[in-house]
Amino acid sequence: MSESKPPLPYAGIRVVEFTHMVMGPTCGLLLGDLGAEVIKVEPIDGDNTRRLLGSGAGFFPTFNRNKKSIALDLKKPEGVEAALRLIATADIVSENFKPGTMKKLGLDYDSLKKLNPRLIYVSHKGFLPGPYDHRTALDEVVQMMGGLAYMTGRAGDPLRAGTSVNDIMGGMFGAIGAMAALRQRDQTGQGCEVQSALFENNVFLVAQHMMQFAATGRAADPMPSRISAWGVYDVFTVKDGEQIFLAAVSDKQWGIFCKAFGLEELLADPRLATNNDRVLARDWMMPMLRSHLAGRSAAELSAVFEQNELPFAPITRPQALFDDPHLNATGGLAPIRMNDGSLSKVPLMPFTLGGERPGVRLQPPLLGEHTDALLGEVGYSEAQIAQLKAKGAIAGE
Repeated sequence: MSESKPPLPYAGIRVVEFTHMVMGPTCGLLLGDLGAEVIKVEPIDGDNTRRLLGSGAGFFPTFNRNKKSIALDLKKPEGVEAALRLIATADIVSENFKPGTMKKLGLDYDSLKKLNPRLIYVSHKGFLPGPYDHRTALDEVVQMMGGLAYMTGRAGDPLRAGTSVNDIMGGMFGAIGAMAALRQRDQTGQGCEVQSALFENNVFLVAQHMMQFAATGRAADPMPSRISAWGVYDVFTVKDGEQIFLAAVSDKQWGIFCKAFGLEELLADPRLATNNDRVLARDWMMPMLRSHLAGRSAAELSAVFEQNELPFAPITRPQALFDDPHLNATGGLAPIRMNDGSLSKVPLMPFTLGGERPGVRLQPPLLGEHTDALLGEVGYSEAQIAQLKAKGAIAGE
């Protein structure tokens, strides 16, 4: 007989989330992938993420798998009452509304902990409490004020990172905080409030550049103009205008690289003996390397680098990752239902448990798909549910 799979680590934990966009939903996504029952409380007309265009068109299917949906009008007392009944059954409440919004609804931590001292309350905000906490924050806002845009762009041209790094990581830290609070609750019997914030997350991301200044007294240059820590660590433009990233970050790799491409003369040059020597020689060394490799194709260079176990990477556009052989062979992509009902593939969490990636147990929910079932669980009769629908306090399938 084959052994049955162990339960996911957060099976049996119930999360009620009042979240939208990316940061809050990422927290619920992580907990849901790890086995928690995540109940997404949506407005009657649905999370706005369902309707976004452009760069937001993929937000909902990306961050809302493994969740149930209940649609409540929290502007009506009946909707708040339904939310409170759900919260009474929850281990974790997660929210990412503007400061003060949940308090107006009577759904803030101070109010809820009186009802359930074991409750863990995860609050995702732009800033932790302090002089900035009244400001409206977005990922781009904190990238600009937190040094990340300065480091990403060229000098004088600050540029946001190419994905929602603070939203996603802020949600992850919210989930890590919830995990820590669950462990603390095991020890004390008491819940607590967890706070995660975009600005502080961004500062954590640029800490290495802050500490470079502390260690050297020299400000870090933006990444495009930085002094690299490695001699060969660059994008090369090669045959037919293709581009490829190539690296040789140790003296051993430098030797392998030179021998593989017939550069024994450079290998013997005492001015290039160590990695630090090569860093200082980049002004004249890199043009020589670029010229030497320019006539080779990206595929040819990839083959030589892979054969010699040297670091390299094609310059890949995101849409090409759907067909990436490694992701498809290792189960890194899973079928997902898009907003229009079509199927695509979505990246799973970048770790394994017992050799397997946590997968998709529930497709991103339809608006209010689980309203009736969830309200029935917390004591509402069919007649009461019908009455709430008639009042417009809830919506469901």
